[in-house]
Amino acid sequence: MDTVTLRGSERAVLPGARQLAPADPSQRMQVSVIVRRGSLQDLQKRVAALGSATRSGDYLSREEFAKRYSAGASDLEAVRAFAAAQGLAVVEQHAARRTVVLSGTVAQFSAAFAVQLHRMAHAGGGYRGRIGAIQLPAELDGIVEAVLGLDDRPQARTHFRVRPTGTAKRRPGAAAPVSYEPTQVAALYGFPAGTGQGECVALIELGGGFRPADLSTYFAGLGVGSPTVTAVSVDGGSNSPTGDANGPDGEVMLDIEMVGAIAPQTTIVAYFAPNTDAGFLDAITTAIHDTNNRPSVISISWGGAESTWTSQAMTAMDEAFQAAATMGITVCIASGDNGSSDGESSGDHVDFPASSPYALACGGTSLQASKTAIASEVVWNDGASGGASGGGVSSFFAAPSWQAGLSASNSQGKSIPLAKRGVPDVAGDADPETGYDVRIDGTDTVIGGTSAVAPLWAALIARVNQATAKSAGYLNPTLYKNPQALRDITQGTNGDYDATAGWDACTGLGSPNGKLLGDIL
Repeated sequence: MDTVTLRGSERAVLPGARQLAPADPSQRMQVSVIVRRGSLQDLQKRVAALGSATRSGDYLSREEFAKRYSAGASDLEAVRAFAAAQGLAVVEQHAARRTVVLSGTVAQFSAAFAVQLHRMAHAGGGYRGRIGAIQLPAELDGIVEAVLGLDDRPQARTHFRVRPTGTAKRRPGAAAPVSYEPTQVAALYGFPAGTGQGECVALIELGGGFRPADLSTYFAGLGVGSPTVTAVSVDGGSNSPTGDANGPDGEVMLDIEMVGAIAPQTTIVAYFAPNTDAGFLDAITTAIHDTNNRPSVISISWGGAESTWTSQAMTAMDEAFQAAATMGITVCIASGDNGSSDGESSGDHVDFPASSPYALACGGTSLQASKTAIASEVVWNDGASGGASGGGVSSFFAAPSWQAGLSASNSQGKSIPLAKRGVPDVAGDADPETGYDVRIDGTDTVIGGTSAVAPLWAALIARVNQATAKSAGYLNPTLYKNPQALRDITQGTNGDYDATAGWDACTGLGSPNGKLLGDIL
């Protein structure tokens, strides 16, 4: 069989991991095959038109999008024929998502894609790994854009931080810790009135779960109505609370409680998937193309440094966000909690998927209030624990048109013109020392991190959508043309970048000015 290398599919061993033995050839597994989109050039023109609009563009319904831009029937048939020839079963096929999910054994997939799969040992947990590139049969060259799930390493991490208790060291000169209910922060930012009625917010979750009893207790304590919360299983993921507030339960509960407190009549749908590149993408595309729940906003608080992703996975996810943009779905994504390094051992990095130009990347601030007004707001940077607003310049994505002419100010005082996508776009309170009162696994606690900022913005958009009776959708072009609708943050640093007047690589355009945002969206 003649084969070609799948571009962008190269994988390396995780730093610190070691190869143990070949993976069990009889182990069953699933792989997601991403097929090219029909009418790709037309879709890109449509997205570019949205990017040049001052206000929300002419969005397509999910049904209209599927008619125009689904994968071609002949391409899907080519993948099915290949699978049958290799003894692989088709578990699921979705033309609008461009996804064919295949099932088989390690031995079958190894032969089908000419890869060697091994059991790998790693401090963060063992995984099934591969090294090098994936090979495709020549007849699928140009048809298949990505093959995800052969390697099942944990692809993303959460972006929340529980406030330390007891005598944990605090940063020098820091104000006394405070905490807020989400509704208090919404009021400080001047969110427009509303409950999010009629809107649906999707949450992407890669582990953990929620307990309805905790949610009932929490929302009753706030004196707001309980939102409708449902769980959708993707690729075998499920609502599975671990009982560990510091684990993924903390992420799931924080996301739900932030959105539900601020927009209590919003329908919240949590899409649970495995923490792999395939699971992450499949959860996102399932939410985008969900014709039952029809979310108008997606909140994502998981991610990892761009350097930890394959380019095939980043491209596939970026194209999914392009689809969301054409359908008027706002995608809010946490920019990370590890400052300009994004937790990598050397150099500056930005977090993906927040670095996609079709995401609203959400950075972090430290917020101090005086009664019902904001007293001060600076870049979140906790030198004691290393937590800081994620931000910087992408190494993968070109600078979008709406960031033309902008510069990032580094810690040496130099202004560096953006040659590639700058992160974040916006910000909000994320400092655990000025964090949010939440309830996780039966315990009341205080949490911060940019994981709180993505659902904060998602809840804001749900309120705006309710008030305007339309979808705000792809916000970035409008926000960059109307920076006065945000609170510019001009003090602080996230490591190698400093806050400045205007956009910066710490807090983007700034935190919400709810009333003015409501006027422009």
